[in-house]
Amino acid sequence: MSCNQCDKPYKRGSLPGASAPLAMSYVPMQDSAAPAYEPTEALARGTLFPGLDLPFMNLVNEGFPDVPMAELAAIDFVVDELELYLDTHADDGEAFQLYQSFLALKEEAHRRYVERYGVICQKDLLGMNAYTWLRDPWPWEFPDRRES
Repeated sequence: MSCNQCDKPYKRGSLPGASAPLAMSYVPMQDSAAPAYEPTEALARGTLFPGLDLPFMNLVNEGFPDVPMAELAAIDFVVDELELYLDTHADDGEAFQLYQSFLALKEEAHRRYVERYGVICQKDLLGMNAYTWLRDPWPWEFPDRRES
């Protein structure tokens, strides 16, 4: 190559020996959807599946804070993890049934949250009598005054 960038030593790499073999990466296929962590532990660990739990440098998250939105976050995370699993294991009927049950849990948890704390997404305003989007509290403010 005849470019100025190629003459810089930090732009050149080297392979050991004169005929280094070409490397091939491999990602093993996940075996199954079971066993699985509970939703809050899955969110903290970054995966629903213990077989995929490979903490970077053996550092493990301590957990997710116990806040009103934690249940929603954990259930959403499990739904997303199951979707990713089903992308490669579409014929796993047991995983699909688990996915269906978590979709129902997600809907129920969302409904309970909105009833107790207020809207958290635009669709929650459907059927409302007034525009309440800007009304306090915001989801991250963890209000005590609306729990009664």
